Amino acid sequence: MTKTIISVVGARPNFLKVAPLQLDFRRHPEGVRSVIVHTGQHYDELMSDVFFRDLELPRPDFNLDVRSASHSVQTAQIMIRFEEVLQKVRPDWVVVFGDVNSTLACALVCAKEHIPLAHVEAGLRSFDRGMPEEINRLLTDQISDLLFVTEPAGVANLLREGVPQEKIHLAGNIMIDALVQFEEKAERSQILDDLGLQPKSYFVVTLHRAGNVDSRENLIRLADLMHQISGLAELVFPVHPRTRRNLESFGLLKELSSTPQLKLIEPLGYLHFLGLMKHSLGVLSDSGGVQAETTHLNVPCLTLRRETEQPVTVELGTNTLMDFNPEQIAGWMQSVIEGRGKQAQSIPLWDGRTAERITEVLLRH
Repeated sequence: MTKTIISVVGARPNFLKVAPLQLDFRRHPEGVRSVIVHTGQHYDELMSDVFFRDLELPRPDFNLDVRSASHSVQTAQIMIRFEEVLQKVRPDWVVVFGDVNSTLACALVCAKEHIPLAHVEAGLRSFDRGMPEEINRLLTDQISDLLFVTEPAGVANLLREGVPQEKIHLAGNIMIDALVQFEEKAERSQILDDLGLQPKSYFVVTLHRAGNVDSRENLIRLADLMHQISGLAELVFPVHPRTRRNLESFGLLKELSSTPQLKLIEPLGYLHFLGLMKHSLGVLSDSGGVQAETTHLNVPCLTLRRETEQPVTVELGTNTLMDFNPEQIAGWMQSVIEGRGKQAQSIPLWDGRTAERITEVLLRH
């Protein structure tokens, strides 16, 4: 019997997670009718459209076109528009990914409409409830019927929170599936030539989290940091629209742009960004996904946060946690330049077959 499965995407990280699942769904043409709903949380060419092309995703069946707003308004608008989709489609399953506002909004509608819900990348916890992503994770996990977890710490978190064992499935990291699937294609990217870079001569910087970029004080610290560490090696900084908007509104973009050995560039598509990371000395970031990607690529990663929702990337991967301390960050960069960066170990189930395991469970239930 064919099952109708809605996959919800909304923001850049979701596209990476849905692509391998859609590919695996195509292996079951008699078993799965796949429907993609794009909430429009990320909606411009550089944050959305290019990902559909790079990841060979079909165009969304529904686009809710919600766009930017406050957390509450955006969540409410997604709920209103997604309810209309559910009433038209009446799926057997809805699959949500990660921890963005679209994830929680659609999960809440499923709970109200009594539609079975699966959460991919469940159980991750930073234990910082000041992060909106943490609230989205906690609430989505409490109302999900199936929870697909990336690492053992996530299973322990869910059990501690009272989630029944039979709902929890340690499936691996679906972002690694995307890396395995597209790494060879990313090798053909001309991004290094376009930027005039040599392999292993530069660091990549990505910063977008509210706690790091939404205040003038923190952005001044960021600009000071870039000034201090750019003397060690060239820095390439694809600037997230949120970060650029705040730099402009606080009058800091011109100053940051004048920093020697710092390239401020537009956000990159997945294949270009993957190629840029793979051939870098290391990555400085506040992103959750980058922690996993650099571990698979065996590229040292410095996460500019005090906590991580993915502790396995620190325990077995290339990830190091650090606050905005210029001296310590410079020390980390120097150790990487000298070849003393962390090396990744093998992480169980991060093998490129997570989507297969998820599909098998969805079709069985």
